[in-house]
Amino acid sequence: MRDDGGGHVPGEPLAVHPLSSLLQARGWGKAEFARLMQERGRSLGIPLATNRTTVWKWEQGQEPDADAQCVLADLLCVPYEQTRTEGWPRWLPVWEVTGLTVPWTEAGTVEALSDLVGSGRLDRRGFLTITGTALTALAASWVDAPSAFASALGGDRVTDKMVSTIEQRISTLRTLDDQLGGARLLEQARGDLALVTGLLGAGRYTDEVRVRLYALAARVSHLAGWMAYDAGLRSAGQRYYVGALRSTRTAGDDAFGAFVLAEMGVHVSEAGRTAERVALVLTAIDNAPRSLPTCIQSFLYLHKAEALSRDGDHRRAGAALNRAVSLGERHTLAEKPDWLSWFDEAQLRSTEGKVLLRSGQTERATRSLETSVLRAAPRDKAVRTSRLAEARLVGGDLEGALDAANHGAGLLENSVSSVRALDRLKEFSLRLEPHKYVPAVREFRERLQELTVAV
Repeated sequence: MRDDGGGHVPGEPLAVHPLSSLLQARGWGKAEFARLMQERGRSLGIPLATNRTTVWKWEQGQEPDADAQCVLADLLCVPYEQTRTEGWPRWLPVWEVTGLTVPWTEAGTVEALSDLVGSGRLDRRGFLTITGTALTALAASWVDAPSAFASALGGDRVTDKMVSTIEQRISTLRTLDDQLGGARLLEQARGDLALVTGLLGAGRYTDEVRVRLYALAARVSHLAGWMAYDAGLRSAGQRYYVGALRSTRTAGDDAFGAFVLAEMGVHVSEAGRTAERVALVLTAIDNAPRSLPTCIQSFLYLHKAEALSRDGDHRRAGAALNRAVSLGERHTLAEKPDWLSWFDEAQLRSTEGKVLLRSGQTERATRSLETSVLRAAPRDKAVRTSRLAEARLVGGDLEGALDAANHGAGLLENSVSSVRALDRLKEFSLRLEPHKYVPAVREFRERLQELTVAV
């Protein structure tokens, strides 16, 4: 199903900077915002020449000067000291996520899920919402929170058959994701999450059905988060993962909770926050149930290897990788949970290849990546071909590198929708700059350009 490390839903405006997200949320256009800044500045005795162009430059990455930030902080009712301690644009009030603040109770879980259903389409594109101490606190809360179940609210009875039907829907959706990629299926996952959340909030059910519903909420929220990530919607993906983490705790499913926590690390490491990913994976491993099946242990240690490798600790990454491989060789199909059905040798070899490549073991890395691509589902093939292409290029095989990259491009042209796969091919294309005059390289880059326009 996945290869740890975007498109967006047509017609939905997405912010490219935290300031853009703020303006979008407040309903302020650039010209109106500039006018408000000038007016507030005059009231504070700070003359500003802010105009529409100034705001546009801020959205493109230019940092406002100290006077402008002082006025903006006053306009937004943010203590000025906070702007100095947190820095631009971190102090902007756009980072609130309900799932981080509500109590770790059944009511809190329903509130977090309901907030997701209502606002999950808003992706603060271009930056991660949850990092640093907020992310560390989330992991600690997951460890400490009780599995509390309150009495059901009034409403219709939720039957075993209804729950089984939704379980089958989500299982089918997971299978389709492997074949088609998350971008095409995200809306369906959102709909399923809304259905489950509605049943939790208004239905009548037995304790057994309640547990199954929260387990379902965790599965579909995670699946929606994964699909959002695959579609390039990183912030939305994180928020869905928070909903999944809360639901696992309420359902008492700490094995799946450890899985979700480890997966959350993918987002932060791809944003360059590699040490935070290491911390998340270690929290997941240290607090997972002691009776964890070997296949889940293998998955967690594979994440540990990838996290340490990205953080530059190749020695410890190698040790974690060896343990993951050893555990993977011992597991049986009977012990594998449905939510880990996609975890197989192809996934293991993919991560092995990445870890080996980063440590300079190019030949071994190439062999592992070739095995992974050969045995992967279509969407994962599309994602992994770029890494195989990179390994072959590092090994001096330009022709083989282009063959792998063109295979990935062909999948995206014909069957798979994954902005993540496209982005990785673009990254590989940059590595071809020393060979830009080779005809086959020009042909691949032209093909990739056409694919980019089509997506």
